[in-house]
Amino acid sequence: MMQVMAWISFTTDYGLRDGFVAACHGVIARLAPEARVLDVTHLVPPQQVRHGAAVLAQTVPYLPEAVHLAVVDPGVGTARRGVVVVTAHGLLVGPDNGLLIPAADALGGVTAAYALDGPEPAYATFHGRDVFAPAAARLARGAAPGSFGPALEDLVRLPDPLVAAFPSKLVSDVLTVDHFGNVQLAATPADLELTGLTGTVTVHSERIAVPAELGRTFADVPPGANLVYPDSAGRLSVAVNGGSAATVLGLSSSGECTITASPTAS
Repeated sequence: MMQVMAWISFTTDYGLRDGFVAACHGVIARLAPEARVLDVTHLVPPQQVRHGAAVLAQTVPYLPEAVHLAVVDPGVGTARRGVVVVTAHGLLVGPDNGLLIPAADALGGVTAAYALDGPEPAYATFHGRDVFAPAAARLARGAAPGSFGPALEDLVRLPDPLVAAFPSKLVSDVLTVDHFGNVQLAATPADLELTGLTGTVTVHSERIAVPAELGRTFADVPPGANLVYPDSAGRLSVAVNGGSAATVLGLSSSGECTITASPTAS
């Protein structure tokens, strides 16, 4: 039985300066003109697969049931596979480099996966336009996921991010840095609770250490002050009220952050 999807979500690191996003939109419009495309973001930092995976996974639970097309693909044109991933609440299309799996987990888990087989397109560096967008359009029109290629059981998963909780110390990889410069950690409030940290803490990057308050929202600290808080995705984040924590700490989405007890804390 055909399952037609009204929506295609679209996530990439293509940026907005060039015509890459528009070309993919155009392919979808030609092949599935009735489908509506919802752009999640095209500003994932270039080649940052884990950042893209985190953004996609944190967004898909709030989207309508859809074909989720995602392309952050530093291995484009190599032997890495393209895949269609089936979940209870939607389909995902993109490279088999770990990008899709956190979103699949957020949609109830992988129930099946299939290779995107077919002849290599003429241009090896734009599979978003030439492989993934056409597949997403066909799926939206009701093509069976298994019609694209053989079943797969060995999908690539990204390594688990570092999260280590100790008495009075939490070490965590950074997952994302948002438009405001808020630094989202892989750690959760439950990880912080294990440390016993309260009140004033010190947030360390490789370059700098700054005092911060544990709080709930930005206005819990004065303008220009630092805050560690549970964000809307259920992760710990570091912010500056009215500023950029990423700038203050010199952190990016490939960095590491440590939170310890403040020397002035009682």
